[in-house]
Amino acid sequence: MIKNYIEKANFEDTGFSYTMALISGKYKMVILYCLMEFEVVRFNELKRYLKTVSDKTLSNNLKELEADRLIVRKEYPQIPPKVEYSLSERGRSLMEILDRLCVWGEENRI
Repeated sequence: MIKNYIEKANFEDTGFSYTMALISGKYKMVILYCLMEFEVVRFNELKRYLKTVSDKTLSNNLKELEADRLIVRKEYPQIPPKVEYSLSERGRSLMEILDRLCVWGEENRI
């Protein structure tokens, strides 16, 4: 069945390809997982959680996730600036899949 589907469509046109494009990269799934666990997180908290990520890389990943409507960025008008990130409804709908990846990893760890 999968072979027939692949023969009829280009890989780039598949739902799998679209989903992977949204969450690909070293940090996006970790950011989403962090937001799933802690619900509302500030930039510096994410940075501490990810440990080795640069400010620019984290900022770019957050902008991409926001542009893809997987997360919500809430900015508070104060000094110093306060920004919080959380999952959008669309992002929460992806969490069941990420959770299943975690379960699979736990069950199949070598």
